[in-house]
Amino acid sequence: MTARRDATAEAPESGANGVEASEDARRLLRMMLLVRRFEERTEEQYTRARIGGYCHLAIGEEAANVGAIDALVEGDYLFASYRDHAAALAIGSDPAAIMAELFGKRTGVAGGYGGSMHLVDVERHFLGGWGIVGGHLPIAVGAALALDYTDAPNAVLCQFGDGATNTGAFHEALNLAVIWDLPIVFQVVNNLYGMGTSVEGASAEPELYKRAEAYRMLGERVDGNDLLAVREAAGRLLQRAREERKPALLETLTYRYRGHSVADAGKVYRSKDEVESWRERDPIARFASRLEEQGILAPGDLDAMRKEVSAQVASAIREAATAQAPDVATLAENVYADAETDQQFARMRIAGPFGEREGTESWRT
Repeated sequence: MTARRDATAEAPESGANGVEASEDARRLLRMMLLVRRFEERTEEQYTRARIGGYCHLAIGEEAANVGAIDALVEGDYLFASYRDHAAALAIGSDPAAIMAELFGKRTGVAGGYGGSMHLVDVERHFLGGWGIVGGHLPIAVGAALALDYTDAPNAVLCQFGDGATNTGAFHEALNLAVIWDLPIVFQVVNNLYGMGTSVEGASAEPELYKRAEAYRMLGERVDGNDLLAVREAAGRLLQRAREERKPALLETLTYRYRGHSVADAGKVYRSKDEVESWRERDPIARFASRLEEQGILAPGDLDAMRKEVSAQVASAIREAATAQAPDVATLAENVYADAETDQQFARMRIAGPFGEREGTESWRT
């Protein structure tokens, strides 16, 4: 992501379909291509056991992520759920540092402490992917309160999945945002499934943007596979939040081609025809086709971009693979501690994955 513009400056003039210039359009397309390739290679690295823990991919959701995040300006804040690779890339974090975090390496964006679900980039005001469903919404409201308290001319974008709308934190967050007139836009990245349960099967009101009505909040739904539609809506609502201190709920309707996580094939609860029908609405193909029609993309440009991002991701993997792992002695750092912390963590260091039984028994006897 390029440097964000000043929040107090006027937005640049928009050209056809909301794209300011051909280079701007190419930048957005390249970012979606980077996100797609990064996630494809991430899946590959996971199957090679280079990535531990959980890993959630957003392949198919590129427009919903890139479009909304591109509407942020200098000084805005971003929060995301555990499906956060695209968010980190779109905010401008180094792909090599993101991959290193997935590998659990010292050079990762969180020093190897967070892994796939807890990416962070404080310098760019990306305050994390969060592993607990809906758990970050009240925290994002707190960030919006801080902006309002300090009279900062900025806003918060808080992304989360459809499943989070059925948590108590969702309702508490929306309620407080309205009561206190906070500058925040809640973005539901609705990919139609909360793990293996459809939105219709879990939500009494499946049109999730309508839930804003209960709090007298503005709610909108857009095609989450249309990059420019997402960008326009997010930009308008974020500007409203900055200027009028009014929150909003933006539902971006999209689809994930992969399962809920890398461990989920995603074939039991949805049909092959359903997946294919959404592939026909692929956000990258749609945007590229539009740019070709406008003459912004010449023949061969798309293939050249694909090769370029493939090389960039391959380089990121090489850097991550050769980076140093964190020192085990630092395991207890950056956590709340008491006088017995060292003793408690010493037991964990002994009982490692190899020789676990021997290590466990040694401190019990």
